[in-house]
Amino acid sequence: MQELRDRVRAEVAKVVVGQEEVVDHVLTAAAVGGHVLLEGVPGVAKTLLANAMARAFGITFRRVQFTPDMLPSDLTGTMTLRQGDLAFRPGPIFTNVLLADEINRTPPKTQAALLEAMQESQVTLDGTAHPLPDPFLVVATQNPIEYEGTYPLPEAQLDRFLMKVDVGYPTERDEISMLHLAHRGVAPATLYDVSAVTDADALRAVRTEVDSTVVSDEVASYVAAIVRRTRDFPRV
Repeated sequence: MQELRDRVRAEVAKVVVGQEEVVDHVLTAAAVGGHVLLEGVPGVAKTLLANAMARAFGITFRRVQFTPDMLPSDLTGTMTLRQGDLAFRPGPIFTNVLLADEINRTPPKTQAALLEAMQESQVTLDGTAHPLPDPFLVVATQNPIEYEGTYPLPEAQLDRFLMKVDVGYPTERDEISMLHLAHRGVAPATLYDVSAVTDADALRAVRTEVDSTVVSDEVASYVAAIVRRTRDFPRV
């Protein structure tokens, strides 16, 4: 796991300066089969980071811009008529890494289209379940400074994310390093500079290794105690 982390971080660093902690969080989520919600102002490399990580793993990546007029079928797919027969046309959700860009800008009905996919790794249409690629990871983003015309994620949707990560501005040193990325005249480094340093099989192997981790009764009791304490609200 450590070797894979180092290789992926080094490859992502070719185009994303700083944000090492964010990379670690996304890698952690991928290792345990969870999903990540990235919150940060525009221009802090949320999209670039997700795309670069997918390239480093050599897996498919798709970006969906969530808008107020977006329908669930625009995400999951729909039934179409082909040569007189109805056939399923997969939507952009059928990928390994899905970037749900500005997820809070689409209505709850479309947000809810992600629920089954994130929990069950499948999409059901007309009673037929269509499995999603393995691995499947949702990286959603939202802007913390603009709330006009947005639809805050309901608790049921937030519960599908393993973690929420705040993506802040880079340090001064990192910003200076960004200026030195231009190594071909005035053209900066691009995603084409990111190569696959591992593959989906390696990620699946990491997940298997994580699943084999043994948790003692003491640790399980401690975790349960912490979770239960979060439900005890102080009485006024």
